[in-house]
Amino acid sequence: MMVTSASNIPHCSYSPFPIINKQIHPQSWGNGNPSLSLKQAMKPSSCTFSNEPHISFIDAEEKRRFKWVEIGPGITEEQRQAIDKLPFKMTKRCKALMKQIICFNPQKGSLEDLLGAWVNVMKPRRADWLVVLKELKIMEHPLYFQVAEIALLEETFEANIRDYTKIIHGYGKQNRLREAENILDAMKRRGFICDQVTLTTMVHMYSKAGNLKLAEDTFEEIKLLGQQLDKRSYGAMIMAYIRAGMPEQGEGLLKEMDNLEIYAGSEVCKALLRAYSTNGDTDGAQRVFGAIQLAGISPDAKLCGLLINAYQVAGQSEEARVAFENMRRAGLEPSDKCVALVLAAYEKQNKLNKALEFLMDLERDGIVVGKEASSILAQWFKKLGVVEQVEQVLREFAAK
Repeated sequence: MMVTSASNIPHCSYSPFPIINKQIHPQSWGNGNPSLSLKQAMKPSSCTFSNEPHISFIDAEEKRRFKWVEIGPGITEEQRQAIDKLPFKMTKRCKALMKQIICFNPQKGSLEDLLGAWVNVMKPRRADWLVVLKELKIMEHPLYFQVAEIALLEETFEANIRDYTKIIHGYGKQNRLREAENILDAMKRRGFICDQVTLTTMVHMYSKAGNLKLAEDTFEEIKLLGQQLDKRSYGAMIMAYIRAGMPEQGEGLLKEMDNLEIYAGSEVCKALLRAYSTNGDTDGAQRVFGAIQLAGISPDAKLCGLLINAYQVAGQSEEARVAFENMRRAGLEPSDKCVALVLAAYEKQNKLNKALEFLMDLERDGIVVGKEASSILAQWFKKLGVVEQVEQVLREFAAK
């Protein structure tokens, strides 16, 4: 397309596609000016007067530049349903953008242009951005991260370090390590100083990705901040050691926390106990079980089951039975899983008489043997070649 301008009329040249200039595109943050906002990007680059006719060429990309048009009836049923589910109390300003995102078509313009048009037309505040991002996250919309990254560059969003941390955390949950690191690098370039919360998020992410070295390096970086580490930072590193198959190092951090009177969360303690239990490390399991009680966490049937399992894996049936009885003395109702673990421990050492004695004690105390424990018995009796006795036992248990 060719346009001829009249003489003596000021001519202003704009970047043909200012908002999606590579310098501010989220995927190219490493190359751009971090302080450039959408509004600044749309300012004219030069203005000149000329007596000569000016000829400019408008390329196909400029023709496709997004134009804000209200969403009409020509949408798909899926889009209509998504729009109908938007919160009733959502402001018109936010709902207008949500409709555009739900019906977004990249052939009609870029997402950067869409958000730029919204900024120019609707004049949003930070609260409006947050409402839109929250709704996109609830919807698990595929454009959530793109919108969030573009928002970081918009001055009306007033981005702070927590906004970066949220995106890093989101990428970490999806194991998108490269994207999370890009956001962290962009945050640093824009003058934000990494704090304990952001670095802890990175430890979590490296832990889930199985990169122990980077998790350790980041944990050391947290220590260099010169602040008291909180239980989240310790917990993240303990989980990294557990995932790496190094529960002893995790327990070391647990002791360090105890010396500082910082108590780990129950999930971290359970994970550490589970690691020792799976390995059949009875000493480690007993130590962590004791630490859990000292931390004021009341053991439940699941925790007791992990301790019993440690003895079962190690082939220590009598200790498994003692742990089971201790649980009952503490007033906890034994689960079928716990019963099955004790039976499995007796089976491993081929102590049939002890197992039958155990079952009779349970029956006398009114404890019903469930499906999992019955299955252990059935498999054990079949190995012994006593099929008829197995059928009889199963009938008796089924009748209870």
